[in-house]
Amino acid sequence: MDWMPGAEASLGGLFIASFLAATILPVGSEPMFMAVVTAHPEQRVAAVLLATLGNTAGGMAGYWMGRLVPGRALPERLEFVRRHGTPVLLLAWTPFVGDALCVAAGWLRLPPWRSALMMGLGKGARYVALAALLA
Repeated sequence: MDWMPGAEASLGGLFIASFLAATILPVGSEPMFMAVVTAHPEQRVAAVLLATLGNTAGGMAGYWMGRLVPGRALPERLEFVRRHGTPVLLLAWTPFVGDALCVAAGWLRLPPWRSALMMGLGKGARYVALAALLA
């Protein structure tokens, strides 16, 4: 497989793809994650950690963008996030809804460190599950 990038390049690309996937850009990190783990199984742990870090950083970028939006009356659809607080960010990995949850958490001024922790736990669990499927 001479055409395959080395592990370091693959992991760097995975970090970037994971970050971008957690923003409002319509890309997913799962195909890249699975390709890296398949091509470099010895880098499974590093791939999980870097994908989680990149995806959480991207989610926090959305969080901070949400903080920039001036507060107004709470839209009804955000009541769920306000009521459940940071634990709802365990679902930040879900398609379509996850990005909005991160922005909503920032708009609601949920605590940033707890928000990052909950995002990281949920996103990390997803990558661990994917890695286990490829084992």
